[in-house]
Amino acid sequence: MSDLHVLRVFTDANGAYGNPLGVVLDGSSVEPDARQALARRLGFSETVFVDDASTGTVCIFTPGRELPFAGHPLVGTGWLLASQGADLAALHPPAGEVATWSEGELRWIRGRADWVHDMHVVQLDSPAAIEALVAAPGDESNTYVWAWDDESSGAVRSRYFAGTLGIVEDEATGAAAVVLTTRLGRPLEIRQGRGSRLSARPGPDGTAEVGGRVVLDEVRPL
Repeated sequence: MSDLHVLRVFTDANGAYGNPLGVVLDGSSVEPDARQALARRLGFSETVFVDDASTGTVCIFTPGRELPFAGHPLVGTGWLLASQGADLAALHPPAGEVATWSEGELRWIRGRADWVHDMHVVQLDSPAAIEALVAAPGDESNTYVWAWDDESSGAVRSRYFAGTLGIVEDEATGAAAVVLTTRLGRPLEIRQGRGSRLSARPGPDGTAEVGGRVVLDEVRPL
C-alpha cells in the first residue's frame, strides 16, 4: 500500500499556518483515471502524484480538476523529495520544467504567469477590505484579491477564492504570487489566508520565483 505524505506549505517562521498538501511519492500506484476522485476524496486544495522521482515528473490535482502548474504543490514536492535524498534541480509538471532549490529555510520554484490557470486579480484599497470579505467580490469564480500592507517594502495582504477548482478559499497560492510578481515586477512578501507567508521575486527571462517554508505533518497509508 502506498503512503500519503501530508505537508503544509508556506508556513510562517514558527511553522504555523501554511496550505495543506497531499503527496503520493509512488504516484504510479494510482491509475490516471482514479486520481481525480482520490484528490476529491482527500480534500486538499491540491494533491500531487509523483510519477518518476528520478526526473521529477509530477501531476497536480485540485478537488475539481488537474492543473498544469501550481505553486504550493511544487514547492512542497521539491522540499519533500529533497528530504528523501532526491534534491532535484527541476520538477516536470505538464506545464514544463520548473526549477527548484533551497535558500536557507525556504524552498523555491521558478515559473511563468502564462502557465497559471485563469484567475481574476483584483486590488482592494486596504488590508481591512481584504479581511472583511466573506466571498469573492463580484461574480467571478476564481478571484485573487490583494492590497498593500506596506507598498514601500513590498508587503502584501491577499486571499484567493477558487470555486471552479473545488476550493472555497485557498490558504496560500504560489501560482497567484507568480502572476502578481510578474505584473508588479518587484520582490514581494505576501501574507495570505489566515497567516501563511510567501516570498516572491522576479526571475530571469520573464519568470517569477516563489519560496516558502514547508513542514511535514504526517505520513499515513493511502
